Amino acid sequence: MPEDYSPPGAGRWYTLTEGLDAGKTLFYYDIHVGDEPPQATVLFVHGNPECSYTYRHVRDALLASDLPMRLIAIDHIGFGLSDQATFEMVDFHHAQNLRELVRHLDLTDITLVIHDWGGPIGVGTFLEEPERVSNLLLMNTAVFPMPAEGYTYANWPIPWLPWCRTPRVVPDRLWGGVAAYVVSKAEPQSATSFLLGVGRYLVKHGLDRFEANSPEAVWSGQMQSIANARSSKRNVLQTPVWGHGYRYHDPQHGEQDNHEFYRRMHQMVPQQWGPTGRNIGVAGYFGAWDPCGKREVIRQWQDALPQMVGRTYEYPDHGHFIEEYKGREMADSILALNGLQ
Repeated sequence: MPEDYSPPGAGRWYTLTEGLDAGKTLFYYDIHVGDEPPQATVLFVHGNPECSYTYRHVRDALLASDLPMRLIAIDHIGFGLSDQATFEMVDFHHAQNLRELVRHLDLTDITLVIHDWGGPIGVGTFLEEPERVSNLLLMNTAVFPMPAEGYTYANWPIPWLPWCRTPRVVPDRLWGGVAAYVVSKAEPQSATSFLLGVGRYLVKHGLDRFEANSPEAVWSGQMQSIANARSSKRNVLQTPVWGHGYRYHDPQHGEQDNHEFYRRMHQMVPQQWGPTGRNIGVAGYFGAWDPCGKREVIRQWQDALPQMVGRTYEYPDHGHFIEEYKGREMADSILALNGLQ
């Protein structure tokens, strides 16, 4: 992994004791910024097919501020430095694991930072204890049913080869090439450019030719495990019903059903975190070339959490992985939400 994968001396390990992943070990980092007691606890929750390294730009900007904060980021099972997946995991499995770690660390007054599937993972972590969260920074994610208007993962980025179908056409052993391209290069582009770019990265992944210590090597390397690749692909297969709840059959554990998981989030977010509840601080960042960045998704968040309206930032020239480009701005929002500017 690159030297800046986690801050020096901040790496930690936690062995899970509950659920389907009991006995597996999570990697996370936990660092205190500044010399004074922390005035904010920031918890970064990544999605798929990324890992905690996706937040490096936000993290480094917060570190450079030298303001009193505690920064925590996790690698979910099957990603980054954590143990590899042993079954096809999705959001509610990862949320159970993160909940156990949050309780182990007894985190409170949290600024929750979420992206992609990290949205339902992060929000779902706090279904039983929403009072632990004081602020929310979200980027290109959804917990409500994905609107059918405009971009969807059944017609984007190419109508005849949408994102939800890629797991069917890309072999497990090459999935890391897709991961490397979409995280680092998923910006507005033509279908030809996208296909050629993915093709090059499939070859690089298959031959293990990404530059050592590069971000692409991180996204690719975690998918050298076939088990991790299959688990990652399961999340992509479910994108057409993102936010609705869904069922699927896992070869090891049988039928998995997260309808109740989503139903509870739909109720909890406005009731507990909206103006009639705790009225937490909220900011949203959205790359518009992406179903999770379209206006219909943004309106869902603003309807549930209207306090986000004045802190909504949209970028038409960027795609899904907006944190790769707007780390400094996101760090400023985190500081503002915590009154540290």
